[in-house]
Amino acid sequence: MKHIFQKGSDPAAPTLLLLHGTGGTEEDLLPLAARMDASASVLSVRGNILENGMPRFFRRLAEGVFDEADLIVRTHELHEFVDKASTEYEFDRDNVIAIGYSNGANIAGSLLFHIQHSLRGAILHHPMVPRRGIELPKLMATPIFIGAGRNDPICSPQETEELAELLQGAGASVTLHWEYNGHKLTGTEMKAAADWYNEHIKK
Repeated sequence: MKHIFQKGSDPAAPTLLLLHGTGGTEEDLLPLAARMDASASVLSVRGNILENGMPRFFRRLAEGVFDEADLIVRTHELHEFVDKASTEYEFDRDNVIAIGYSNGANIAGSLLFHIQHSLRGAILHHPMVPRRGIELPKLMATPIFIGAGRNDPICSPQETEELAELLQGAGASVTLHWEYNGHKLTGTEMKAAADWYNEHIKK
């Protein structure tokens, strides 16, 4: 997968797995990673799917309707890529924190839904429920931040709350942060995520 790796100055810090939104690239979230933890290593990945020329991490059938078969395949593809990258770049595979926005948050959520120990934690900006009707792996107090919009036209508050409940039901420790800026990733939401990171991850 096309990607950028930046080695951090602190070997004990997590590796930040950056996952862009629809139409984004591996460059998009680099400033956010620097704001989150300047000492951490960064693995920023570009999605392998193109929708009308726009990179994504998995196919969808319509707005808000995922191609579940492709989602499962691409989730395992991303998991295996991170496994291989941890060997190539010599970072701790058990200390990976995903930071995803929109489509990137959805593939990060799918990792949590499908593969145990795939992530130490996650920051999900405006995610949806990846799949319904499946049993999640045991998440055992996995720290998860969800940034969401009360007036998000793509992801309703009810969907956000359902996702939080599903993750909590699997044992995750979920923090919900609400904004009133639609589907946008705002400065105040990024600050809330950084504050959460400093409290729950960077101890």
